[in-house]
Amino acid sequence: MSKDAYDEMSVLSAIYCEPDEFELLEESPERGIVYRIHTLIERNNEKTPLALTFHICPDYPHTPPDVSIASSHLSRKQCQDLRLHLLETARSLPPEPMLHDLILWLQENFSDLTKTSSCDSAEIRPETTEETWTAVLHLDHMRSKAKYIKLIEKWASELCLTGRLFTGKPILILLQGRKENIKEYIHLQKTVKVDVDSSGKRCKEKMMSVLCEIPQPEKILMSTFEVKDILSLDDLKREFDLIGLTELYKQFVSSLI
Repeated sequence: MSKDAYDEMSVLSAIYCEPDEFELLEESPERGIVYRIHTLIERNNEKTPLALTFHICPDYPHTPPDVSIASSHLSRKQCQDLRLHLLETARSLPPEPMLHDLILWLQENFSDLTKTSSCDSAEIRPETTEETWTAVLHLDHMRSKAKYIKLIEKWASELCLTGRLFTGKPILILLQGRKENIKEYIHLQKTVKVDVDSSGKRCKEKMMSVLCEIPQPEKILMSTFEVKDILSLDDLKREFDLIGLTELYKQFVSSLI
């Protein structure tokens, strides 16, 4: 990592110095630095909390940072749209430390960006604590991997579910959304022909297990559904840590290992 990246992180940790405002999530020569900043956007007498997670790769700032955005006051689509605008802005900036400028740009343009962001589904805002649930499903194998993944992504999109599909060993599907939508996903997973058997014929999923279905605190809302290729158990745990679901990993996933 460059000295500029560490200097910038030091400055940001000093600016966001209140309890829980700045979190260093990961630091390694191979993967870079990951940290999360919790901030409030104040507009029109309203305060919108944002959690901005920055992934700084080793050759930053020559390569722009990756970023994810979560908020209990915005819809998932609004968070996705904000992320895309922020990434586009990052790519337009010169190759020099830019995170503070990106945060300021987001604060200045927040009202216009959220005003033009619309939701094309029944989802308007993230559900309340009682309505938002998280489930972890365990798959034994994927023979027709590419088709299987496309189907999982399709169902997650249609049911307004966010989360992660972790491919590797073990194969896990992490889902978040309304309880009834998660129930419908599990029903589809069990009743639709999703894979092929050893002879190449389409078959239903017979070896899936539901590790948990639990209410999820509103502060840990995922804004996207992503597929992650996991190379090691350390990588899998790190992904749960980055999302903020370390305890869920300890309770329901670690027993598989």
